[in-house]
Amino acid sequence: MSPRKIASSRRATWLAFGLVALTVFRVSASAQPQAESDTYHAATRAYKSALFTLSNLTAHPPSHTHDVFSQPTTTTPSLLSALLPNPQGQGPLGSAIRIALKLHRQFFLSRLFGGPSGSTARRKDEEMRGKAIKVVDLLQHSAELGNLDALFTLGYISLFPPSSHFPSDPKLAYDSFSHHAALTGNASSQALLAFFYATGYADVVPIDQAQALLYYTFAAQGGHKGAQMALGYRYWSGISTVEDCRRAVEWYEAAADEAMSMFLSGPPGGQTLPQTATRLSDLDGGVFGPGASVASTGINVVRPAVKAGLAQTAGETWDDVLEYYIFNADRGETDFAYKLGKIYYQGSIYSSAGGIGSGSEGVGRVPQDFHQAQVYFLQIARQIWPRDPTDPLKHNTPGYKAENIKQAGFASKSAAYLGRMYLRGEGVKQDYAMAMMWFERGAEFEDRECHNLLGVMWRDGLVPGRQDMKTALVYLTKAAGQELAEAHVNLGKYNYCEPIFPQKNAFICSTTNRPRRIQARCHIHILNMRAANDDFAAGFCASAVSFFKLVAERGVWDDDLLTDAEAAWYSGTERGKEIAILKWWVAAERGSEMAQNNLAYVLDQDRSMLRLTRFAPIEASNDTALLALTQWTRSAAQQNIDALVKVGDYYYHGLGVLDEPEALRWEKAAKYYQSAADTQVSALAMWNLGWMYENGIGVPQDFHLAKRHYDMAVETNSEAYLPVLLSLAKLYARSLWHTLQGGKDGLNVWKYDADKMSVAERARLKQEIDSGSKDTSKKDGDAQPAPRKEERVVEEVEDDGKWYIGKASEDFRRRRQGEAARTAAAADDEEDDLVQWAQERRNAENERDTDFGPEDYFEAAIRGGHQREGEVDEFTETMLLVALCALVAVLIYVRTRIVRRVRGQEQEQQQDRGGQRDLGVFPPPGDPARQEWNVVH
Repeated sequence: MSPRKIASSRRATWLAFGLVALTVFRVSASAQPQAESDTYHAATRAYKSALFTLSNLTAHPPSHTHDVFSQPTTTTPSLLSALLPNPQGQGPLGSAIRIALKLHRQFFLSRLFGGPSGSTARRKDEEMRGKAIKVVDLLQHSAELGNLDALFTLGYISLFPPSSHFPSDPKLAYDSFSHHAALTGNASSQALLAFFYATGYADVVPIDQAQALLYYTFAAQGGHKGAQMALGYRYWSGISTVEDCRRAVEWYEAAADEAMSMFLSGPPGGQTLPQTATRLSDLDGGVFGPGASVASTGINVVRPAVKAGLAQTAGETWDDVLEYYIFNADRGETDFAYKLGKIYYQGSIYSSAGGIGSGSEGVGRVPQDFHQAQVYFLQIARQIWPRDPTDPLKHNTPGYKAENIKQAGFASKSAAYLGRMYLRGEGVKQDYAMAMMWFERGAEFEDRECHNLLGVMWRDGLVPGRQDMKTALVYLTKAAGQELAEAHVNLGKYNYCEPIFPQKNAFICSTTNRPRRIQARCHIHILNMRAANDDFAAGFCASAVSFFKLVAERGVWDDDLLTDAEAAWYSGTERGKEIAILKWWVAAERGSEMAQNNLAYVLDQDRSMLRLTRFAPIEASNDTALLALTQWTRSAAQQNIDALVKVGDYYYHGLGVLDEPEALRWEKAAKYYQSAADTQVSALAMWNLGWMYENGIGVPQDFHLAKRHYDMAVETNSEAYLPVLLSLAKLYARSLWHTLQGGKDGLNVWKYDADKMSVAERARLKQEIDSGSKDTSKKDGDAQPAPRKEERVVEEVEDDGKWYIGKASEDFRRRRQGEAARTAAAADDEEDDLVQWAQERRNAENERDTDFGPEDYFEAAIRGGHQREGEVDEFTETMLLVALCALVAVLIYVRTRIVRRVRGQEQEQQQDRGGQRDLGVFPPPGDPARQEWNVVH
């Protein structure tokens, strides 16, 4: 074959090969998008199927059910109902019918919806567990196919299992978040990775605060609100970085702006505020119990959480409260109907101070029902306005209002709620004309809520043809004059654009002493920052941080960790407690004082519930104590006095600080107690200091200072009378023995102790010590500054007539009682304790309905008629208490001796079992004669 033919053959071969390769390439290129599309659709289907199954697993029935036999009725009673006994009536017959209906309903429901049998429950549990495995498998499959949403969801349910059927796998959660953050830079994944590095949770990664700060910064830059709060808290508190108030303000401002944006995105008046969270310690009367804790003494007794704890201790449940209110409301009691409408409207037994817009307290949470609220409010309002006109704006024409009505009672307040429901579309179709009609009706009787929202409607022109700023200001001014917080906010917003700084500051600042006004706080921090930028004062920066922080922590519509943790904790399961601790921990890293307090409280070494979690399953570990001490310290830094005392306790007992010498720990404990005592509100801190001075632990031994602190404790809290009395008795005995042994500086038993100073004298002494060096440097011609509060108190005490022993204590108690009375008088008359109010009404009805015979007059005379003659002598009572204490001590001593004797006998028996002893003529174990002896015996 010629070379030309060979070359031609080669070219043909290469051409054919090229055509084949091109064809294969085109076929593969066309098949690749098809394969990618199939993979994408498969991943999406798996993810959607996982979400559908997950939604079915996490769907729960409502936690409360309505009493269908006690629903209000507005129908006219029929002839048959008039003849038959009324189940809601008074008397034994009506009560018997109600009890019978309730027992029948409970028995019927228990049979109809009763729990499944053992086999059925196991089968259902296995089915739910199988579905949980299916969800995890589908998410893993979808993530492997490239679905990034499935990857994040897998990590989230591994860290926060939605139910007990899902496994908890922090390692899988960390890996998922790490992979997701690396692929997408997602802020939520980065924020949770920061939590892992900040806490070392589950020992997945070692604690690395630098890495935590880095991830928090990335997440905050990405717009994650929780990361912004955590970063602001770190700069504010100096955690793993230097304290920088300006940078803290920047991050808290970003979080607060996001909260305000969500608040303003709602209906007129803003989104309904989330219910407040609850400190677990408040339900128990404080960290140290009722009477010993600052949280449950003084004016703190009226706080909703403390009152709720007392009510629950007394056996009251919210279901019982609702049932009692429903019973009386259906009998025609207007006050009960109004308060019941409020409960259903706000979804809580307790409302927050400041008006309707201030929200409600989560501690009294009940099912929210706008329909039932409207029914009760209409029942009251129809007593004055029996009909509504066709055109709501023409309601002033005759025929739509009852005549000769001078006092509206609860009707005007009910009109405010009805107007608010129409204004915001709560339970009814949104109708601005109907809202204005109800507001104008309530405004006729000077209701402040109606005035305020009428001002808002006239300001914003929500009703066509009715927009006038002057009219709006008239209404808003009337509402503000009645001390409505929301009206002050609206006036402050109006004046905000004006150049007069003090005027707008005065309006908005006047609302900050009314709790939970989110708009007020958001605007006042802007004013504080403007003042700080103008170098008015350095304190404005700290104030701005505080207000930003409050706004950001209250606006948690999308991520309410505290409420979720509280629900998980009260689920009663081990998994629920673990999830609650974890969510409190996450919120604590974001700076929530309430979360820090709850986390420390459940991990406290003195609480047995610690052993119910996997954080310390067998015994309390030092790592757990260190975590609790850290949270107590952070809570104390945010003005929690009980937490400050608790930090002192941890240092005194060596919890979480095992490496420090004992003497150094006691010195630190004394310093923490002193800081708490300086607030003049913690009697326990004062008593602890007195005991340390008495025994010379952590401080030099000084009987006079010990007595002074004991006296301060009883002056601060009268409930400390008995322990202080016993401590003083021991102190005098110890001082006497010290003197008899030749010691000096003992207490004088026979005359007044000159070291016992009043609160005013102590304040003046402290002021002189703190400012002594500054006072000596002043010139003679300098103008004297205005007297401080402590100086004014001292002047009042010194000029108050003749002095006598005990007068300082009486003056101090009188001032404290006066302050409490003024605080109570300044509170809103609507924000009363509905549980206590119901109890008082019930007791009054019982006394009114009870027969009152001659013997009852005798008992009444004993109870109240001869109170002066029946007063018990205080000395006799004290001696009786001392005798009882001595008796208890003797019983404890006897019991200790008995226990020691029993233990000794047990040890002897164990020694007898361990070794062979001389049995005399009795056959030893193993000897055949022993069995014969037993048979003969």
